[in-house]
Amino acid sequence: MRREDLAGGIRETLQRLPPPYAQHYGVVPPPPPDGSLVLGAAGARHGAAQTALGEITALARTLPDPYLISRVLGRREAVSSSALEGTHSTLSELLVVDEDDHGATQAVRQVRDYARALEHFLPRAAESGRDLFRRDLVQALHRAVVAHDPGYRDVPGRLRQDVVWIGGTGHIAYSTYNPPPPDQVAPCLEATLTYMREDGMQMMTQSLITRLAVAHAHFEAVHPFHDGNGRVGRLLIPLMMAAEGQVPLYLSPYIEANRQAYYDALKRAQQRLDWPPLIGFLSDAISQTVREIKVTRAATQALKTAWLTRRVFRRGSAALRTLALLTDYPVLTAPRLSALLEITAPAAHTALAQLCQVGILTERTGYTRNRIYAAEEVLLLLNRPFGEEPAAF
Repeated sequence: MRREDLAGGIRETLQRLPPPYAQHYGVVPPPPPDGSLVLGAAGARHGAAQTALGEITALARTLPDPYLISRVLGRREAVSSSALEGTHSTLSELLVVDEDDHGATQAVRQVRDYARALEHFLPRAAESGRDLFRRDLVQALHRAVVAHDPGYRDVPGRLRQDVVWIGGTGHIAYSTYNPPPPDQVAPCLEATLTYMREDGMQMMTQSLITRLAVAHAHFEAVHPFHDGNGRVGRLLIPLMMAAEGQVPLYLSPYIEANRQAYYDALKRAQQRLDWPPLIGFLSDAISQTVREIKVTRAATQALKTAWLTRRVFRRGSAALRTLALLTDYPVLTAPRLSALLEITAPAAHTALAQLCQVGILTERTGYTRNRIYAAEEVLLLLNRPFGEEPAAF
């Protein structure tokens, strides 16, 4: 880590690291700013994101379901956030594991752990509000995301007790950023959580978007765990939204598609306390994610309309009711369908067979038992590259 890359306010916080790294220094991040931040060139992007948040809130009020489009978006968040840390799975693999864990790889199980953590903690954030942001939450999130990581070399959920560094070629001498020494991790993390939780000046002087950027950069600068910090930090973004009554958005697909800009903006905030680049980046992430939601929602509605032309569905039939589930469960089994619709197993099998006959579903396994069905058109739509226009139906 080069001192000349650090702003004066950051250089003043440097503390010598413990042996065997005593010739190097770690950054003890100053507490998150609670005053108004000048946005400069990021102001227009921030304003557009504020408008987008209003639009998605208005849309959510018109919908009877909690997903906006599909529960699959949370799975896509898990896939993208994990990919940023080098843990790779496809959306299809993850959805299959949701139905049948047999033969799943450790990587897919890790991604599923992220998705399950999101599902578990989002309702708690909406119910508890900002008071949720305490050390036990962060430790629980970390335990969740590294539960199936065979390479994790520490106790899941325990704050790190060793020196870590970011960047370089495997040696601290070539790092781009050194987080605080181990004995400073707990107080620095508490500063992050206090900023997220308490009714300080930031609640009056900073927008939610600004606070998302500041909290995220500060958490990642603290780097409280040996590994898994990026995943935990990105989990905290939708949790912060939910805790403040905002419709939670999943920004990791945008971040993955623009990862270098993300890393650059994060570095500017951490090394130079230069906040507008990261605020602008998250503003763009919010605006583009809302646009993606609207485009995808229109496409799923068009797809459902097209399905209704493929056969005559009897009103109230299991097959017709299944159509309404396929954007949330584009991969499913007969037992899953039976439970969702509260119908018998024979009725579920009949509905699945009817939808296969008209190409709405495809049976993937070729087995006579334990079959897995997929709505391939839905998967194609939801799993397309971020920002790509959906195919016409």
